Order: sequence, then C-alpha cells, then structure tokens
Amino acid sequence: LGWKFYDADDYHPLENKKKMAEGIPLNDEDRIPWLCALHDILRREDSSRQNTILACSALKKMYRHVLVNGASAIESSQPEQPGENPALKILFVHLDGPIDIIAGRLEKRRGHFMPPELLKSQFDTLEPPTAPENFITVSLEKSLPEIVLEIECAIL
Repeated sequence: LGWKFYDADDYHPLENKKKMAEGIPLNDEDRIPWLCALHDILRREDSSRQNTILACSALKKMYRHVLVNGASAIESSQPEQPGENPALKILFVHLDGPIDIIAGRLEKRRGHFMPPELLKSQFDTLEPPTAPENFITVSLEKSLPEIVLEIECAIL
C-alpha cells in the first residue's frame, strides 16, 4: 500500500519489556505512557499526511481512546481547546480468534519479550470494540490472504 508501518511493541519502554519477560502482565499505569507515545507518532504521521498502519494490542476501549485523542483522553482536569489537536481518524482492526489459534501463533514467535503464558491475561483484559468506535472485526480463522484482503478493502 505504500503506507508506513509501526509495530507498537518496538516502543515499549525497557521496564515494560522486562515486566512482560518475567511473566508479569502490564497494567493501565504501564500502558498509558506507551499509548500516548504511539498517539504522538500517529499524530506526526497524520500531520505529514502519511497513511499509517500501527500493529498494537489496544485491548481496552480506554486504550483505543488514548490512541485517537492522546493524553487529553485521560487528563479530565484540562478541557480540550476547540480545534486544538482534533481526534485522529483511526480504523481499528480487531483480529478476533479463539485462544488456541492465537496461542499456537505465539508459540511459533521467536525472540519476543512477551511469553505465551501472558496470553490469558490479555484475553482477560480485552474489551472488544463496539459502536461508536470506528472498527472492523476480522476472523483469524481465515487464511492470511483473506485477512489481508478484508483489511485492504476496509481501508481503501
């Protein structure tokens, strides 16, 4: 597509990577600064009119809200100024599948800091997207070419 691609895992601070490597699930306090940094990347690319894909486990509605709105999504004490940092237009692609399929893929992944044992904690944290969020749900039980085609059709 000629779009920029970012893997959110590349932007976790060392403390988060260490915690996950030790089998300790991340909490909101760990994730929010990481999500704010990802929002800043998306904002920069949007300002440059660069279409971007971000692979990210934005498990909770609040996390997706931070990706769209940045730190203002959690700083309720400071009201947003009109026209200042408008919300980013993001299409979330919810890759949905049974835990056994995802576990099988995780076990094949080599050299990653998150052990497969943390998968259950991610499923426990997951809040699948719902309206009015801008999203599509794509089944991981489809073939990779079918998954890619479905996503391409939605974003183009």
